[in-house]
Amino acid sequence: MSPILALARKEFRDGVRNRWVLAVSLMLALLALGLAYFGAAPSGEVGFTPMGVTIASLTSLAIYLIPLIALVLCYGAIVGEREAGTLLLLLGHPVQRWQIFVGKFLGQAAVLSLSILLGFTVAGALLAMLAPEARESGAWGAYVLFVATSILLALAFQSLAYVVSAAVAEKTRAAGLALLLWLVFVLVFDLLLLGSLVATEGAIGGGVFPYLLLLNPADVYRLLNLTGFDAVALSSGLASVVPEALFSRTLLIGVLAAWAAVPLALAAWLFNRGESS
Repeated sequence: MSPILALARKEFRDGVRNRWVLAVSLMLALLALGLAYFGAAPSGEVGFTPMGVTIASLTSLAIYLIPLIALVLCYGAIVGEREAGTLLLLLGHPVQRWQIFVGKFLGQAAVLSLSILLGFTVAGALLAMLAPEARESGAWGAYVLFVATSILLALAFQSLAYVVSAAVAEKTRAAGLALLLWLVFVLVFDLLLLGSLVATEGAIGGGVFPYLLLLNPADVYRLLNLTGFDAVALSSGLASVVPEALFSRTLLIGVLAAWAAVPLALAAWLFNRGESS
């Protein structure tokens, strides 16, 4: 067995043994079903909503949860091993540094991907059986896109967590920086954009506003899921802010994939530099 596969299997077994997969899958499935049933409660109605409304609600929730789950799971991937001294033990074996890095990343990526896939697939299957309102035309294509891009969003924030983990020497600092990243990308970034638009009444930044959203992986994920299909776009209202024709689905998927690849390359460079210094 190759060292990469052996390390990936160890990380995956640890994630399963610590009940990460079960806990995250169960939480996502229950939240998806809860949103589907109680999503219209603010308007005074209770019951399963159309799938477009459900996906719009799920996207808004996933933007908060999935980055947080990925950062919490992965911020200690490298610095934790370094603090515990197990990284030196690994490097004492006939295995190269890049193989350790890739093996750990693949194992934790498998934990995240399986958790998201299981949680949302179970919820989607139950919705198909229980809710005739969910069987609208075109909505299931949007749901498949939602699940796939949720995994890609998790990988993007896993890569950002690896950058933090490779850059610092203490696990507590890595935890603080991971929380800061979550605050910046999930809360602060959008507040700053909206604040600048409101303060200047749209005079400054209005033309470049849609393009600035590409600087945030959470916003790219939002654009993909809230403007990609008519059934969802009508429920979200985002199409009035960012016209669908401005960004193709392929372009947005490519940008989100770049948010996973570029930080990962930076983390690998930091890891190799740190161990060689």
